Amino acid sequence: MTAILLVDDEPAIRESLAFALRRDGFDVEQAASLREARNLTDAAELVILDLVLPDGNGLEFLRSLRSRSDVPVIVLTSRDEETDRVVGLELGADDYVIKPFSPREVAARVRAVLRRASKAGQPEEQPVRAGALSLDASTRKAAIAGRELLLSRTEFNLLSLFLRSPGRVFERSQILDAVWGSEVVVGDRTVDVHVKALRRKIEEAGGDPRMLETVRGVGYRLRDDG
Repeated sequence: MTAILLVDDEPAIRESLAFALRRDGFDVEQAASLREARNLTDAAELVILDLVLPDGNGLEFLRSLRSRSDVPVIVLTSRDEETDRVVGLELGADDYVIKPFSPREVAARVRAVLRRASKAGQPEEQPVRAGALSLDASTRKAAIAGRELLLSRTEFNLLSLFLRSPGRVFERSQILDAVWGSEVVVGDRTVDVHVKALRRKIEEAGGDPRMLETVRGVGYRLRDDG
């Protein structure tokens, strides 16, 4: 039974979500604050995280969590918190849900994220390389010129898509289907945010961020020269 940690300070939201998730066969732990959540994250296989909590910012909690764990995270945000949603994606959130929402929608998102995480955990036989970039799916590690890139799960999957077809132009819709899956409802902006974060990490590791090219404003590709 998959263990889910639900972090939200509103009892009504927690109870309705917990009921829907348990009905779908998930084991749910609840936390009303970041202090409570910190004591429960080690056992969680997925975290549902509200970004506005009484004892701190959910984004800082996500940043701390990503420094030590690759557990899938779905963030809950209000409709007017677009900046927080973008930052959450940059920090490694796997998906987001905008309030108000239906518990069944969140349950569907949970299943979709868990399916993606399960597929991402399946090893592939051979590492791939293009220019200075290399990627090993069996260890979930990527590097540029031998220097490891510290990537979130989604960033790793995005880089893997480009690296396995260098030079190919992927439209945003194709990237969304390949990396997020057709059942997850996220927009083109999500792709742009993750490409921006990936470019930044490539640059921080000493690489040229321009190796990920924007093509005609409709998509992206990895340059053939890597």
